[in-house]
Amino acid sequence: MLFSYPELATLAGIQGVVIYALASGLPLFIFAALGPIIRRKCPEGFVLTEWTRQRYGVVAALYLSFMTLVTLFLYMVAELSAIGQVVTALTGLDGLPVIIVECLITTIYTSLGGFRISFMTDNIQGAMVVGLIIVASIAIGVETKIDTSLIEPSGLTKPTLLGWQLLYILPVAILTNDFFLSSFWLRTFASKTDKDLWIGVSIAAGAIIVIITLVGCTGLIAAWAGLWPGNDPENPVPGSIAFFVLLEQLPNWVVGIVLIMSVTLSTAAFDSFQSAMVSTASNDLFRNRLNIWWIRGAVVLVIIPIVVIAIQAPSILQIFLISDLVSAATIPVLVIGLSDTCYWWRGLEVVVGGLGGIFTVFLFGTVYFGTALEGAQLILLQQGLYADGWGAFGAFVAAPVGGLLWGFSTLALRLVVQFAMAKVRGTRFDALDRPTSLEPTEYAAPGDGIEGETVSDSGVGKGAGKLV
Repeated sequence: MLFSYPELATLAGIQGVVIYALASGLPLFIFAALGPIIRRKCPEGFVLTEWTRQRYGVVAALYLSFMTLVTLFLYMVAELSAIGQVVTALTGLDGLPVIIVECLITTIYTSLGGFRISFMTDNIQGAMVVGLIIVASIAIGVETKIDTSLIEPSGLTKPTLLGWQLLYILPVAILTNDFFLSSFWLRTFASKTDKDLWIGVSIAAGAIIVIITLVGCTGLIAAWAGLWPGNDPENPVPGSIAFFVLLEQLPNWVVGIVLIMSVTLSTAAFDSFQSAMVSTASNDLFRNRLNIWWIRGAVVLVIIPIVVIAIQAPSILQIFLISDLVSAATIPVLVIGLSDTCYWWRGLEVVVGGLGGIFTVFLFGTVYFGTALEGAQLILLQQGLYADGWGAFGAFVAAPVGGLLWGFSTLALRLVVQFAMAKVRGTRFDALDRPTSLEPTEYAAPGDGIEGETVSDSGVGKGAGKLV
C-alpha cells in the first residue's frame, strides 16, 4: 500500500488514485452478493473451495486449492517484503529482525486462538490504524508546503492513457483475485446473517477507499511539493518511494507513528493469511483428517522460504500481478456454476478454461511482442503494470476471455464425444438433461471427481443429473 498507491499517483495522477481506491474497495461487495448464494448451496462449507468440491468434484477443487495456496504464498511474500522495505526506508535499519518477530508473534497467537483471535486483533488493529491515519494526515497537512505553480505542469490533474487502461485492469485484477483469498471467504461464512455480512462489507469497503485514497495522495503531494522526481534529472527519485521522500520532511514522531501503522497493518494482514493457509490446507488437502498441529507446523516451515524470498526485495507489485493474472483466467469459468441454469457446466471446463486463459496470455504476448520469450514473460508481467503500450491491458483481456473460450470449447468437445459415445453404445444422450434437484444434499459425494452424479431421494444415482 505504501509503495504501489503513491507510485500510481505519480504516473496516473488524480485519475489513477481514484480508480485504484475504488477498485480496491468496491470488489468486496461481491462477497456480500455471492456469499449468501454460496452459503445456501454449501451450508457446511467455510471457504470457496468447499463449494467448488461439492459443485465440480475433487479435481476442480484441488486445482482451485492449489491456486489459492499459491496466491496466499505470494501475498505473504509481498507482505513481509513490504514491511521489511518500510522499516529500512523509515529507519535505515535492516528489516529482517522485524520480519522474524512478526512471523513469530502471529504464529503464536494464531496457533493458540485460530481465526477467532485473528478477528479480534483485526478489530483492535483497525481502530489503531484509523487513529494513526488521522494523526499522520494532520501532520502532513501542517508540515508539508505545496508549490501551487507545480500543479499544472505536473499533468497529474489530467486524464492519461494509463488511467483509462486501469479503469478496466484494476477492477478485473482485484475482483477476481479477491476470490482466491480464503481469509475473505472465512469472514463471509462466519457472518451471523446476510444483513450482518452487508454491513461488515460496507464498513470495510468504505474504510479501504478512504485509507487508500489518503495514502495514494501522498504521491501527488510529493510531486507538488517538489520532492518528486527531485532536482537531479540523471538520478530521479522513483515514484515507488514518493511516500517516504515526503516523510523525510516531517518530524521524527510522525515517522514513528507511520512505522507503527505499517507494522500494525502488516500484522493484521499476515495473521489472516496464515490462518487462511492453515484452513485451506487442512480442509481441502486432508479433509480435516490430519491433526491441525501438523498443518500448523507445515505452515511454519512454509514461512521459512517466504522470509528468504521476501528479504530479496522482489517487486511487490509484480508479485500481486502474477496472482492477478491467474485469478483473472480462473474465476470467470468457475462462477458460471453458481447459476442453476448452467447445470451442464463441469469441473473439466473449469480446469481447462483456467489453464487455457493463462496460455492465451502467452499467445497474445507472443503475437504482440513478436517472440515466444516475451510472450512467456508477459505471464509474469516483468515489464510491470505501468509500462508504455498495451501489453498489460491485453494480458488482462486475454486471461478471462481466453479462459471462457477454452472453457466453452471444452464443453462443446465433451458434448460431441458424449453424443458419439451414446450413438455407438445405443444409449440415450443425457448430458444436457436437467437434474431433478439442485439442492446440496442431493449432490454427488465430494470425492466422486469430475464425472460424478447426483443422487435421487431413493439413493439411486441418475446419469441425467450429472453436475460435478
